[in-house]
Amino acid sequence: MKEEEVGISESDRLAAGGVPAKEPFLVTLGDRIRIIRARRGLTRKATATAAGISERHLANLELGTGNASILVLLQVSQALQCSLAEILGDVTTSSPEWLLIRELLEGRSEADLHRARNALSELFGSRRDSHSRLSRIALVGLRGAGKSTLGRMLAEDLGYAFIELSREIEKVAGCSIVEIHSLYGANAYRRYERRALEETIQIYPEVVIATPGGLVSDVSTFNLLLTHCYTIWLQADPEDHMRRVVAQGDFRPMSGSREAMEDLKRILAGRAAFYAKADARYNTSGHSLEEAFEGLRTLVRNAAGLMDWNM
Repeated sequence: MKEEEVGISESDRLAAGGVPAKEPFLVTLGDRIRIIRARRGLTRKATATAAGISERHLANLELGTGNASILVLLQVSQALQCSLAEILGDVTTSSPEWLLIRELLEGRSEADLHRARNALSELFGSRRDSHSRLSRIALVGLRGAGKSTLGRMLAEDLGYAFIELSREIEKVAGCSIVEIHSLYGANAYRRYERRALEETIQIYPEVVIATPGGLVSDVSTFNLLLTHCYTIWLQADPEDHMRRVVAQGDFRPMSGSREAMEDLKRILAGRAAFYAKADARYNTSGHSLEEAFEGLRTLVRNAAGLMDWNM
């Protein structure tokens, strides 16, 4: 069948200057893949390798200039540890109720969606008030923000236990974080992460938890954290994140990347919207360790004092 017979002309296929026009669906698909990859903290090279495709092919997909078979998209979704439906962008068409709920939420502001999520949490009994959650304080954010150092100091000040969740994950798995990823894969790591968090919540009624930077990548685990803990996003300028991680002798987040700072900024951009769901935030940049701790301590005590909680 000729293109003219189905109403598709050459001018429709070419943009000004003879450059092929981008298909809107492919552009949106590419944007979604790039955003999910950034949220996972994966470089393009690492994602392409895990998906078994060339880095150039993945770059074309993200730019919206390359088409892909359904099998290639499945490989990319597996590399990104997400469902194919999430990449395709429509996970709310499985029932009439989903469609009706989606219609109600369509176009709402972030503030409206936040209120809707809290209302649903209360409806289904999965949301505790800030007062009860203040007995468990979780620090979230990228590595290098000061979660471990400040968390340990805060726990000592409050008389709480201190838990570094990464170490608990290793205990649950019986091996190091690196070995978990290399032997069992990213999906297994997320399962161990959730189990470690569940056990920490069950065991410790009063605790300060330093969480891994990528915990927000798993929505169910992050929801569990938000439900049971008063969460604080520890922020820092990208330069401070980089300097602190390098000072610790740990360059894993940027392994294999020639543009480490740009990778860090993309990871932060991909996760920022999730970190922002925390109950509070505190920027540690521009402060000495003592100043940062006093600021964090004041934030926590003020939050508790608003509820007349005797600390």
